[in-house]
Amino acid sequence: MPLPPTSIPAPVAASASATVTRDDLARVHDLADRVRQHFAQGLVAQTKLRESLITTLVAGGHILIESVPGLAKTTAAQILATSVSGSFKRIQCTPDLMPSDLVGTQIFDFATQKMSTQIGPIHANFVLLDEINRSSAKTQSAMLEAMAEGATTIGGERIALPKPFMVIATQNPIEEEGTYNLPEAQMDRFFMKTVMTYPTEADEVSMLELLTRRGTDQQAMSVSPTAITIADVEFLRASARKVHVSQPIMKYAVELAQTSRGAGPRPIKGLSNLVRLGASPRASIALVRIGQANALLAGRDYVIPEDIKTFAHEVFRHRILLTFEALAENVNADQVIDSMIEAVPVP
Repeated sequence: MPLPPTSIPAPVAASASATVTRDDLARVHDLADRVRQHFAQGLVAQTKLRESLITTLVAGGHILIESVPGLAKTTAAQILATSVSGSFKRIQCTPDLMPSDLVGTQIFDFATQKMSTQIGPIHANFVLLDEINRSSAKTQSAMLEAMAEGATTIGGERIALPKPFMVIATQNPIEEEGTYNLPEAQMDRFFMKTVMTYPTEADEVSMLELLTRRGTDQQAMSVSPTAITIADVEFLRASARKVHVSQPIMKYAVELAQTSRGAGPRPIKGLSNLVRLGASPRASIALVRIGQANALLAGRDYVIPEDIKTFAHEVFRHRILLTFEALAENVNADQVIDSMIEAVPVP
């Protein structure tokens, strides 16, 4: 028996819901400006870090920030969290940090004679994992479940994390004493890895001027009066998913990932001597999602090649594992990525 005409959804309504309108773009511009203004009140320069944080927030991913101590990694994460009226938790990672310290545990309640669940600090909208590579492998496995599945398991009970959920992790360089290598599977869950460098003389002077005007060296942890809401973040993420990605752009992202594996349209000669493991398909997914977010923040409802290239280094640098030969020759991942971008034809 044929279905009645009323049961067939209207194609016009379906296509309309999958587009970004001018009003949406105007609202995105206003929300992004409010977040950037909040950054300007507590962070000097570091424009690249700021944009990486905001873009990852809009893309719905997690971000890893690496630098030597003292370059405002923690401050930047706190500023992003306080620019949104959501919950924020900071976890200082140490070698003796246990998974239960992170996700929570079950405690016997003598009054009710039952086990009660105490959730841990990872159950927040924004979680700062400070010096993540100082925690043990057992604790990092608990972090991986939260980042990969958006949930934790406590005493056999699966508990969903709040939405939106974003991990901002910081780490000192691997060569520093008392650190552990992050598992490749966990590294792959970060959309981007940003590497911070020392500020210029002018930027460092501006930082001192900001601190003397503020009267304190501590970053205020209260949520900004102009903070955007959780609903605003969900709107930004939903809008980013509606940004159009053409077939050539998708192919471009895939070809970059394949080139890191020694394949692609123009394989790089001698790459196998430098790279022992290329980027996984999660890299091409992250490239497209980051490209959509960057296009949205730029006021466009479509992705262009520059959206992909802008954050290519941040997306790939923690996903490419170098050989000992490359390390001996002082070849780093960024140099390999430069070769990839140069080799792959731009659509």
